[in-house]
Amino acid sequence: MMDGLNRLYVVKQPDARLWEGAMATAVKTELAQIIKELYKPSAKKPAIVEVPEMNFLIVDGSGAPESQAFMEAVGVLYGVSYTLKFMLKKAGKAEYKVMPLEGLWWMKGTRDFDVKQRDDWQWRVMIAQPDAVTAADVAQARDELQKKKDPPGLDRLKFKSFVEGKAVQIMHIGPYSTEGPTIKGLHAFAKESGLKLTGKHHEIYMGDPRRSAPEKLKTIIRQPVK
Repeated sequence: MMDGLNRLYVVKQPDARLWEGAMATAVKTELAQIIKELYKPSAKKPAIVEVPEMNFLIVDGSGAPESQAFMEAVGVLYGVSYTLKFMLKKAGKAEYKVMPLEGLWWMKGTRDFDVKQRDDWQWRVMIAQPDAVTAADVAQARDELQKKKDPPGLDRLKFKSFVEGKAVQIMHIGPYSTEGPTIKGLHAFAKESGLKLTGKHHEIYMGDPRRSAPEKLKTIIRQPVK
């Protein structure tokens, strides 16, 4: 997307603004396509998807989702993501909506996931970023956020690519506590399709629990397969 950037500095200012607008539109189009393919699954029927390599802001940790560490991680991710969004829009580099919060969940070692042992849960929370976002942009946004608010946990933030590959997924509608049957059904679909479960349990939070009724929350349940 950055091809021809050097030419930006030799054209007249109106043309530069047109170039910046085209860049922002391209980012919007890129994210819209990703959202359509990967972030709007059916709630009735599981699907097999191929998840490409994407860049994410990431914070790793352990413990229950109501823990202080988890809440700090989510605050850092949204804080830096929105700082990036407004920073890049102001620079004319990109214009886009912040992507939803995602979480990978697992237990240490080879233990099966135990929903009752919440303090032993391991997690990675993350928010996808468009290709226009660079490591230098993230560093600048982190510095800006640190100067303004300096939220706890900011030092744990990472910016890196993540490759998930083939996966099965479905939309779960309802409280997080009722995901069990949806997850079992998704795993059964994978096995019936001749696929083997691999990787970490993946959830994508399309709804805001602070604003949505529990029965209307939307969560994408995704499971890598091979």
